[in-house]
Amino acid sequence: MKRGKKYMEAAKAVDRGTLYDTTEAISLVKKTAVAKFDETIEAHIRTGCDGRHADQQIRGAVVLPHGTGKSVRVLVFAKDAKAEEAKAAGADFVGADELVPKIQKEGWLDFDVAVATPDMMGIVGRLGRILGPKGLMPNPKAGTVTMDVTKAVHDIKAGKVEYRLDRSNIIHVPLGKASFTEEQLNDNFQTLIGAIIKARPAAVKGQFLKSVVISSTMGPGVKLNPVKLTQA
Repeated sequence: MKRGKKYMEAAKAVDRGTLYDTTEAISLVKKTAVAKFDETIEAHIRTGCDGRHADQQIRGAVVLPHGTGKSVRVLVFAKDAKAEEAKAAGADFVGADELVPKIQKEGWLDFDVAVATPDMMGIVGRLGRILGPKGLMPNPKAGTVTMDVTKAVHDIKAGKVEYRLDRSNIIHVPLGKASFTEEQLNDNFQTLIGAIIKARPAAVKGQFLKSVVISSTMGPGVKLNPVKLTQA
């Protein structure tokens, strides 16, 4: 993959052989975010889990103290009183059965997170083939299948992010924007890493965090010392 001049210049500031402390890594990532737009800062965490085994899966959600810097569009599948509650909580879209053809036939997906009350999952299940691959399927572990739609909507709008293993057992999570202060990014990172360490499956033996890298959308990755993170 060919990299541009800006990337090559920014990459010179990062020593690929060094495992940085968190504060140093965040400072470097901010310095190397030189794109003309406000880049997203992301964490990429490789774990010792083998996602092929059910007892080594990791999936959950955590509210980042300073949010992600992105406004999130929330869709709630609910009826009657719960639908009214979702609207009052600030959900962008609320509906029930009528949303199925809209999503299936019209390809409507103008939302970032979907929430559903448990009684709606029979209907939402029909959309599994569309929502599942896009990571939009409501899930109890992520707190998006719940009767407490007010809390769900408020948490998501406040900066709730979901973490889960991808096929290569890596977790990718946004930490905020390059315009955030180092303290804000550090707070968000510590909250995230704490939640992931706490979610360690009992079946995983040996070193849990294999590698932790943070980077901006267009910038180089900066490696952190995973051992130090588990000792903190």
